[in-house]
Amino acid sequence: MVKDRSDWCISRQRKWGVPIPIFYCEDCKKPLINEETIKRIAKLFDIEGSAGWYTHTPEEILGELAVCKECGGHHFRAEQDIMDVWFDSGSSYAYVLDEMPDHRFPADVYLEGNDQYRGWFQSSLLTSVATRGVAPYKTVITHGMVVDGEGKKMSKSLGNGIDPQDVIKTYGADVLRLWVSSVEYTSDVRISPDILKQLSEIYRKIRNTLRILLANLGSAENDFDPNKDMLKIIDLEDMDKWAVARLNRLVERVRNAYENFQFHLIYHDIHNYCSIDLSKLYIDITKDRLYCERKDDKARRSAQTAMYIIANSLIRLLAPILSFTSEEVWDFISHLDSENAESVFYNDMPTFDSKQCFDEVEEKYNALFEHRDDVMKALEIARANKVIGKSLEAKITIYGDKKSETMKLFEQNRSLLETIFIVSQVALSYDKPTHDVFNETESGISVEVTQANGEKCVRCWMYDQNTASDEQGQHLCERCKNAVR
Repeated sequence: MVKDRSDWCISRQRKWGVPIPIFYCEDCKKPLINEETIKRIAKLFDIEGSAGWYTHTPEEILGELAVCKECGGHHFRAEQDIMDVWFDSGSSYAYVLDEMPDHRFPADVYLEGNDQYRGWFQSSLLTSVATRGVAPYKTVITHGMVVDGEGKKMSKSLGNGIDPQDVIKTYGADVLRLWVSSVEYTSDVRISPDILKQLSEIYRKIRNTLRILLANLGSAENDFDPNKDMLKIIDLEDMDKWAVARLNRLVERVRNAYENFQFHLIYHDIHNYCSIDLSKLYIDITKDRLYCERKDDKARRSAQTAMYIIANSLIRLLAPILSFTSEEVWDFISHLDSENAESVFYNDMPTFDSKQCFDEVEEKYNALFEHRDDVMKALEIARANKVIGKSLEAKITIYGDKKSETMKLFEQNRSLLETIFIVSQVALSYDKPTHDVFNETESGISVEVTQANGEKCVRCWMYDQNTASDEQGQHLCERCKNAVR
């Protein structure tokens, strides 16, 4: 745009705007313009604004300076053309950045619509380079225009406009802020009641994820105190290391997206982490450990440590977007002594930590999770066929080729399978299924679901062949007997 611009006419024949500060001698027609006269005009404008040019005579404006250098005349007329309006707005940095407190030149960011490539961005660049030799901004961000759900320009005549205040009344300010972060703003962006309704559901998912994390932590007084109960990262259970490692990657991506103003990537990444990594996998799988182990059991504290790190980090990552929600959650979570408990905004963003990278653990669990949907589908079919009710009532038998990578993976991680699939028993078989009740999967395995063996523990609801009756005749597994004891 700059390269193709051969010239710039900085005067306009208009009767409004900022005048060109030149006077002309009525006798010899020579112009009068110098540093002293411009300072005198600037002083008047500082008091009265540009209207002073039209409400005062040249002689009143100039005072003793109303003398022609060429002929000595004292009668002048004022220039009636104005400066190009883009010269006007393009030089705004000279006041804003130099004169206003807590500002500095050059600006970190210039933000405007994508119709300003030949406008404000360019006129600012030209005037600044001409007078200072550098651009007035470090970064330029352009955005598209807001249109309705069908891509039509909003207008009063069409009645398709959406008032932000109406959105706030219906959904709250954070849902509106979430919409802003969700769009790829460099092009025109769409907004409609249906889009906002969908965004409100995603907001609820993120909020509920934070609520569940807080519920599993409790307060420092009655459950988890991060200053006393947190384990070292290296001492966490592998499942918890996986969750922290996934968070660590999220932090790196989100920080990078903030630095590059790619807010839609933040929205998608955090939403996916909350709905898939946390809700679908981690929170679901760790329920048993959190609810059924002893309160101060190391495995339980491991899950709480991971959840604390996750919740604490998510709140700070979300703060620039879901500002009110983040501040609200910050009031409920317990704090480390090193943190400022007063406000989330008084704390730094989380940063990528190489100590929270567990590549082998992450690779192992990611591989196992690739097959989890197959098993969950088989459980859902068994539930629909009234074979089982809850998944803990199930025993699953996985059939497959002993030489297959999938079966090798299951064999190597045999002790994790009940936990990952949330069932009471898992068996591996290399024989061909002899029953009709099994489900073939794309990964080459077959999953059979039957009723679990043994008695149901009344505390953890898992079925075990080694349960024992308590004084009331209720069945308790060995783990739960120890926890109760």
